[in-house]
Amino acid sequence: MDSTTTRGQALALVREQALDAAERLFYGRGIQAVGMDDIRGASGVSLKRLYQLFPAKEQLVEAYLERRDAQWRARLAEHVDGQREPERRILAVFDWLGLWFAEPDFRGCAWINSYGELGATSERVAAQVRAHKAAFRAYLAGLVSTAGLPPALGDHLFLLAEGAMVTAGITQSTEPAEQARAAARLLLDAER
Repeated sequence: MDSTTTRGQALALVREQALDAAERLFYGRGIQAVGMDDIRGASGVSLKRLYQLFPAKEQLVEAYLERRDAQWRARLAEHVDGQREPERRILAVFDWLGLWFAEPDFRGCAWINSYGELGATSERVAAQVRAHKAAFRAYLAGLVSTAGLPPALGDHLFLLAEGAMVTAGITQSTEPAEQARAAARLLLDAER
């Protein structure tokens, strides 16, 4: 292994340390409440290195949302993929939301929270939020299509899921997932 490869791997590791700390702090306390010095303290990465990796806090927020998106969607897909029947796969989305809402560190949807804090002032953050929501909507549309159901149902399910996320973030309850699942079941039954 040459020194360039070793240096690249070391930088990637430091970047992940910084992103781990940023995710924990941004999601737990809010983006505006966390400064780069807080990230430095939590990650052990020097401020100089942090600013080399992320020249502005906005870029760190963007990277945090991008990485979290990949992880969130992978966890959702893994859960849904455990089901074979197309309609059961759709309902599994809401089951997974309930599991997510029950996690001890659940603080609502990271993208909705980020948009609420910075969406009006940061196009980069707004773009990450829009991309995440578009991907989730497309995922639901794919499940609906595979089940042979009308495309509009995907939009309805998307709104149910999004409403459940907002409500669960505010109430700190899993009930919104259960309620949204029951509504999704009614929609599916109406399509038969």
